[in-house]
Amino acid sequence: MNEPTPLLAMRGICKRFGAVQANSAVDITVQPGDILGLLGENGAGKTTLMNILFGAYSPDEGRIEIDGRKVNIHNSAAAIAHGVGMVHQHFHLVPRHTVLENLLVGRKGKRGLLDADAARRRLAEIGRHFQLILDPDRLVGDLTIGEQQRLEIIKALFAGARILILDEPTAALTPQEADGLFDALRAMAAEGMGVIFISHKLQEVRAITSHVTVMRHGRVVANLENAPEVSRHRLAELMCGRELTPAVKPERQPGRVLLRLDRVSTREPGRTNLAEVSLDVRAGEILGIAGVSGNGQRELADIVAGMLPLAGGTLEIDGTPVPGPSARRMQALGVGRVPEDRMVTGLITSLPLSDSMVLPRIGAPPFSRRGVLDHGAIRAFVEDQIGRFGIKAAGPDVRAGTLSGGNLQKALLARELAWDPLVLLAAQPTRGLDVGAARFVHDLFLQLRDRDRAVLLISEDLEEIFTLADRVAVMYEGRIAGILDIGDADVRTVGLMMAGAGGTA
Repeated sequence: MNEPTPLLAMRGICKRFGAVQANSAVDITVQPGDILGLLGENGAGKTTLMNILFGAYSPDEGRIEIDGRKVNIHNSAAAIAHGVGMVHQHFHLVPRHTVLENLLVGRKGKRGLLDADAARRRLAEIGRHFQLILDPDRLVGDLTIGEQQRLEIIKALFAGARILILDEPTAALTPQEADGLFDALRAMAAEGMGVIFISHKLQEVRAITSHVTVMRHGRVVANLENAPEVSRHRLAELMCGRELTPAVKPERQPGRVLLRLDRVSTREPGRTNLAEVSLDVRAGEILGIAGVSGNGQRELADIVAGMLPLAGGTLEIDGTPVPGPSARRMQALGVGRVPEDRMVTGLITSLPLSDSMVLPRIGAPPFSRRGVLDHGAIRAFVEDQIGRFGIKAAGPDVRAGTLSGGNLQKALLARELAWDPLVLLAAQPTRGLDVGAARFVHDLFLQLRDRDRAVLLISEDLEEIFTLADRVAVMYEGRIAGILDIGDADVRTVGLMMAGAGGTA
């Protein structure tokens, strides 16, 4: 019996960047109605493969077939013309324009005129078919993160996509929004479309995909039907090439308050201002901060890091009031900081790794004395941290920007933990990391907890918060919507609080 013709086949794809073999003889197929989970550690070759499919790169070898016919996809316009759409983690929308205007951007129209009425009808049709409903006249800047993602998917469907690539699509969604996305993907599959779903959230891969392709070191190491016997644990092992044991969080009684915010407010133009935020984090405790992106989490992190002035309220570190927090003052009081954006505010990617790893303390011993840098001490420190944290880098002199996301995060953590902080502020610490790198980070946080340090964990990944935190505080529109002991919390309750529909202030 003949095999059905795949909607998409990528056969023998090879891609090399200098000495790095990013893809090596990769084969993947997507049948009509398939939702394919594409898994792999950071650097496994997933992104390169999808960039080839969407026309950002050309393969060195191999071929792409759509409906059994070879196609040449040399740019994104060609990909779209062949029915391939891609929704990136970072949206490409114009906030000051309406939903309808964003859909019409770049379209030629007939005789130079855009047909807005036809666009409205097409938008309504997509809404009926796939439960992706948006008001065409709403400004994009007024949409929630989930609605903006919905618009990105609608844009791809509007352009005629039959093959849709989704890269970490639930990273900033509430659980309820993720459920809505999954309903839409199932509706697309029922219409005969193909979906490629890239995620590090293995529970979501198990929930939504029909089969799974796992990549490691640029090669496909497994193609599996998503059957009940294929566990998350098994998928993690295939991705990493080794067994991963679950993180263990022993019961413990928290100690004294190491970080206290009492009715803290901010007034900064263009930002989500905090409104009388109060919380404590104790020695031996991990406090998780949950919330949809843009509800004040970044401002909370900037307050604790000394990067944002107080407009009201008080801040204390281990009982010491800090009336005018600054980055240098908070560092001196024992606050370590792992910022949300490791590529911009964390490490300076254009500099050698050694410079980035000592920059916050470069003006003090052991790295300088009387204004003179001690290059030997700098090199010895960075070499020690590379070995201790297993950072994959050619040495201290390598440019920081050449490291993978997981290794950049290890370098950040190494820099901060070297000084044994009383309080570690960690914002989105495993965003974009594979399960192996995330597990490494989680173990470090639990070790801090065991040493009676405090961790303020700001994360949009609820599974991460439920794994690590002793308590969870939910932020909504710059306020604390509620604080729960982790044993009293569940995903549904926290998700409703994230959407402003539950909890107590």
